[in-house]
Amino acid sequence: MIKTNIFLWNIFIGCTTNRDMPMQQYVYAVAEKIKKTAHWEVDVQVELFHTDIGANRLSGGLFKGKTLLYSDLKHVLLRVVPKYLPEAEENLILVSSHIDTVSTTEGAGDCSSCVGVMLELARGVAQWAHGFKSGVLFLFNTGEEEGLDGAHSFITQHHWRNSVHFAIDLEAMGIGGKSTLFQGTDHWALESFAAVAKYPSAQIASQDVFGSGAIKSATDFQIYHEVAGLPGLDFAYTDTTSVYHTKNDKMKLLQPGSLQHIGDNMLAFLLHAAASPKFLKDAQQQKQENTEHNKAVFFDILGKYMVVYPQRLATMFHNSIIFQSLLIWGTSLLMGGHAGLVCFGLSCLSIILMLIFSIGLSVVVAFALPYICSFPIPYVANPWLVVGLFGSPALLGAFIGQHVGFMLLKKHLRCVYPRTRPSLARNTMEYVIDLEAERWIFKSGFIQWLIVLILGTYFKVGSSYIALIWLVAPAFAYGFLEATLSPVRLPKQLKVVTLVLGLAAPVVSSAGLVFRMADVIIGSVVRVDRNPGGLPDWLGNVIVSVAIAIVVCFMFVYLLSYVHISGDKRTLGLLLCTLFGVSLALVSSGIAPAFTEDIARSVNVVHVVDTTRINDANTEPLSYISLFSNTPGKLTKELVHLGDEEFSCGRNTTIDFVTFTMKYGCLSYKESNTGWSKSEVPVLLVESDSVTDGVRQTVISVDTRSSTRWSLGINKQEIDDFTVRVDSEKLVQPGDKTEVDGWHTIQFAGGKNSPTKFQLTLFWSSNAPHKSSQEAKEAADVPFLVKLRTDVNRVTPKVAKVLEKLPPWCTPFGKSTSPYTLAFLTALRVDI
Repeated sequence: MIKTNIFLWNIFIGCTTNRDMPMQQYVYAVAEKIKKTAHWEVDVQVELFHTDIGANRLSGGLFKGKTLLYSDLKHVLLRVVPKYLPEAEENLILVSSHIDTVSTTEGAGDCSSCVGVMLELARGVAQWAHGFKSGVLFLFNTGEEEGLDGAHSFITQHHWRNSVHFAIDLEAMGIGGKSTLFQGTDHWALESFAAVAKYPSAQIASQDVFGSGAIKSATDFQIYHEVAGLPGLDFAYTDTTSVYHTKNDKMKLLQPGSLQHIGDNMLAFLLHAAASPKFLKDAQQQKQENTEHNKAVFFDILGKYMVVYPQRLATMFHNSIIFQSLLIWGTSLLMGGHAGLVCFGLSCLSIILMLIFSIGLSVVVAFALPYICSFPIPYVANPWLVVGLFGSPALLGAFIGQHVGFMLLKKHLRCVYPRTRPSLARNTMEYVIDLEAERWIFKSGFIQWLIVLILGTYFKVGSSYIALIWLVAPAFAYGFLEATLSPVRLPKQLKVVTLVLGLAAPVVSSAGLVFRMADVIIGSVVRVDRNPGGLPDWLGNVIVSVAIAIVVCFMFVYLLSYVHISGDKRTLGLLLCTLFGVSLALVSSGIAPAFTEDIARSVNVVHVVDTTRINDANTEPLSYISLFSNTPGKLTKELVHLGDEEFSCGRNTTIDFVTFTMKYGCLSYKESNTGWSKSEVPVLLVESDSVTDGVRQTVISVDTRSSTRWSLGINKQEIDDFTVRVDSEKLVQPGDKTEVDGWHTIQFAGGKNSPTKFQLTLFWSSNAPHKSSQEAKEAADVPFLVKLRTDVNRVTPKVAKVLEKLPPWCTPFGKSTSPYTLAFLTALRVDI
């Protein structure tokens, strides 16, 4: 059993605070200690793997339109196998995470926490592996943050790669909380995990969202699955995602229980999987079978139980429920005649009105917040405020929309009942009409969730099980307690027990998911603007508000139906308005600050040396300090602290950082000529320009000088294809170059011994819109053919001064596309 308070926590402290030696050396030293203390019948091998230069091009996801190059990476590998079972060496389960983190953080969550857990897992496995049928390989890789380079280098270069038949990836996109299983490839593997996990946390809904591209991120699991074709499982911490890749990803915010959670689950799973004679046989067989056949639906219930069943079974079951529901609805509408059909139509209208009013009111608030509060997104540090800011108007709007549908139903029933039940007294008839309208509003929830189930099943969305539960459980409770089997019987008021029984299972199965996804969405809006200033300030609020409104409409559709004929309508409205008013007062007054020292706003400070506008080699480069944020909103509050640094802000000057464009930010030219030298400016030089076999070819030498981290964009409107050579090796071959917005990006990251000189051969497109030399000279804005940014991880005096003056609620945000604190820009124009 993992002893968090003794060994694991001490390892984690070492992973995050030991700066006297490189991280790889620290992990290697701990791995050697594990080797010495292993069971005498267990063979433990520790290796420091130094990679060759390599190229990685993925088919889709975050890295579509990119070629990822890497060099001089160092990984630590620890292999544990039973000493007297040689075949175990050829049957390995890979457990992987990354040592590296971005330059802006100490990386407590992402992913020192994973490294600490893996070291303790290795220690535990080394004591039990004498009874294994398979070996376990722990990979502590580097280069993950720059494009999954570490995983790719292992899976394409290391001699143990062909022995790996199953992959487990540990990741973090937040800090703390439960480590959730958010991607799993195969039914049998998920079942194995569910059978032994002590505290399972798993959601196929997370897999659906992640796979859709809504979350702009990627993990090493993509390499293991896409490049190596391995089945596997992917885990990640998702709490407090707003600190991801910032200075606040620090040990203070990470609780020991988070490490204990994933450690307990993973140790139990590894002991089970590695000891099973069948587990890796299933993994190897999976490579020969159709992946679609092995897909599964999975989710946990209150973190205590995990449900797993095949996707094909889910589809069959869903189709059965859909068919039965349509049959029941069709029969009831046929029996109800024209009056029933109109009631059905008005029920559907109530759903539409509920969504329109709910989304409408919450979106109005989303648009208004940037004008009322100091920051457009004022609730990041206090996510609970969205309950009042967006949840209250969303619920009020849902009730108003539903009530309009309720009144229309009553109006219709007032025309129907005098004909069908003329003997009823007027007062009794009005009361019965209220009850009948209430029932139709309740049943509109069935219609709503049935539509979602049909769409989810048709598009094979794994999380369609949510719609199934929200449809079947209330429908069963209603049919058991409320259904009137005879048309002669008058309707009765809905029982409270119907609501309780009907919503018990849906709420239990969905509540945790809703809170988890809300935290992820709110935490993600701090970096929603991939091109700073490219998105309107209100967009982040709109995303959050629409998500909350949809959840409110779908989850409260049954509950709200009980309010329309009660005396609580005014009370409900008053409570919701009060909650909204209090929340708005808290954020507008600053009592509940938008950002704090622990939950800070991302603000990047970059010293830029720009030669893209220079045509004369003798002209001095343009140098300035740039200030920009991926969090929506202007930088007026920050400038209060930088008043004497001569920053000017606006959208009049954009900066093309190759992989993204700063469309709104601040520039300062004060004291920007120090901290760098002209010898660091990268060089793009045309070596030759010729036509071979009817195709124009241009050879360009690229010298990045002292930089071993750079991004180069190639204009795909002009260039069909390209190759990249390093020394005499052709690193990038011709063919299969995708693009994004007309550009293909080459992204390079490596160690200090990486090469800095490359040869780029461009093959021009025959369809390129060429201009004559005279037209090119006269053109006011000649497009770039290639553009290059090189990074140096050095804080210049001016940047240091700005960073010191920034308020404590500001933090740099790092990503593989983000520039370091010193960046050099250069380019070649099309008319070379």
